[in-house]
Amino acid sequence: MDIKVYLSPSCPWSQKTKEWFVKKKVSFQELDVMESDKYRDELLEKSNQMGTPVIDVNGSIIIGFNEAQLLTMIQNAEKMK
Repeated sequence: MDIKVYLSPSCPWSQKTKEWFVKKKVSFQELDVMESDKYRDELLEKSNQMGTPVIDVNGSIIIGFNEAQLLTMIQNAEKMK
């Protein structure tokens, strides 16, 4: 399963999302849009906005922290293995 989390260190929802993944012991790639133009451009391409967090689960996009939607997408991705 490939999970990318586009975040900003100053965003409280980005931090909450990051903490959620750590708590659930789900591996993810942390991509700081403030430090990398590449990640910022990917964020814009995937979500058409600069707000964070944006979560990419195997190509499916979640904008913002939504625990129920995250759980559903992760469970569905695990079934596809």
